[in-house]
Amino acid sequence: MTRTTLTDLDEVQLLDTTLRDGEQMPGVSLTPGEKVDVARELDAAGVHLIEAGSACTSEGEREAIRRVAGEGLDATVTSFARGVKRDVDHALDCGVDGVNLVVPASDKHVETKVGSTRDEVVETTVELVEYAKDHGLWVEVLGEDGSRADLDYLDRLLGAGLDAGADRICYCDTVGAADPERTAAVVSRLAALGPTSLHTHDDLGFGLANVHAGLKAGADTVHGTVLGVGERAGNVALEEVAIALGESYGVDTVELDRLYRLCRTVSEATGVALPPNKAVCGANAFAHESGIHTDGTLKDGTMYEPYPPETVGRERRLVLGKHAGRAGVKAALAEHDVAVDDDELREVVARVKELGERGKRVTDADLLAVADDVRGRERERHVELVDLSATSGGNLPTASVRLRVGDEERVAAGTGAGPVDAGLEAVRAALAGDEGGRGGGDGERGSGSAEREAGSDGVAFDLDSYHVDAITGGTDAVVTVEVDLSRGDRSVSVSASDADITRASVVGMVDGLDRLLAAEADAADAEPGAVADD
Repeated sequence: MTRTTLTDLDEVQLLDTTLRDGEQMPGVSLTPGEKVDVARELDAAGVHLIEAGSACTSEGEREAIRRVAGEGLDATVTSFARGVKRDVDHALDCGVDGVNLVVPASDKHVETKVGSTRDEVVETTVELVEYAKDHGLWVEVLGEDGSRADLDYLDRLLGAGLDAGADRICYCDTVGAADPERTAAVVSRLAALGPTSLHTHDDLGFGLANVHAGLKAGADTVHGTVLGVGERAGNVALEEVAIALGESYGVDTVELDRLYRLCRTVSEATGVALPPNKAVCGANAFAHESGIHTDGTLKDGTMYEPYPPETVGRERRLVLGKHAGRAGVKAALAEHDVAVDDDELREVVARVKELGERGKRVTDADLLAVADDVRGRERERHVELVDLSATSGGNLPTASVRLRVGDEERVAAGTGAGPVDAGLEAVRAALAGDEGGRGGGDGERGSGSAEREAGSDGVAFDLDSYHVDAITGGTDAVVTVEVDLSRGDRSVSVSASDADITRASVVGMVDGLDRLLAAEADAADAEPGAVADD
């Protein structure tokens, strides 16, 4: 519901700089293929402008930018360029649509960083804008460290850029030092000159607040990165800008229902985990454990959520633990087609709470095991790990597994990016009846998403998420691996602990597959029924 007016605009354009500013985050380095994958998702979500990288960095970076520029995207593809002519030439060589021309604005940058003068910077900026426009480029002029610049000089510098033919100018809070009041004062002055963008960082936690202040002051475009990745505390998160503008102010930006998919793509490419408590994409954003909250949410989805999870391409999730209540446990059992009477439900709830009191995350597999025990049922295994071996000392990590699938034993080997990925490929090959499989995914990352399919015998599955936590210290630490698997419209969460991360990963995945196959078998054999009412 729209509560107030932020801007007179019906739409705010977004410029994504994940592939440039986001890649400046320590430890993040994207291959050309990864840049293309992210750019495609950004374009599919309707992002208006994509800064594909810094063409001045290296030939390898230029090749990556060329590939993005050659994708034929609807978005305007740009390159970062410093205030030197060769950077514009490098951008032209990459075939981009435009340049984000960054010139020093604060005296710290003018005098100390580049050893120049204000007059010289203005003169150079005008020359470069005219040069870029003469070569058919879209041009945005960014005053670096503009939030700490002398406002009269910033007005003069960026105004000269517009007079020389620049398409727009940008307010840059380069070090995240500004507050919303300073942002509003500067942007209101710049917006009077011409089309103005916002580039904010989150060092003081004001990244999104400064975006709102800047839009209210007259800006019409926002720079951001997916997940807020970037140097130091990061950039403003593009997905948070989009959902906040859409839900609170009724302002269109991008296709909101593609935001979660976009976040997962960037997480997988960068290796940056999705924080569980993060807006839009965090695992807990639409998860409910408290009995009171779960009961209310089941009755009315808006009870404890500001917007439906489907808005951003998510689904609601009920989490079980020490705060679980009857309604939540009953709903979780129903998702797996498990019917219990009132007495059985009471006992299942008590055991779930007991597990939660031990500090344990109660996974779907835990819940189903408790329900089987309470109902006095022995579960027949459909898939079981018999043996596993893995090696990673050579150039190509390999693994072999022996699985029991029904009454049959199957042996297969796999290779991958690491021993975990190789182990998962070996399982895929065994389920498919192959003698070996080859990997190539990012199975060694701490969290993210991947897809593995096995097809010849119909045992296909998706590995939706993979997360590792060390639960003891030292070199002999025990790790817990948590995986979410899905098969068709069924999903299951499983955890497994072991001192060997590869074994824990494979055991968790095999146990999850076993649960999914068991649920399918039970559904096929069961008579129509429902979980007992309270």
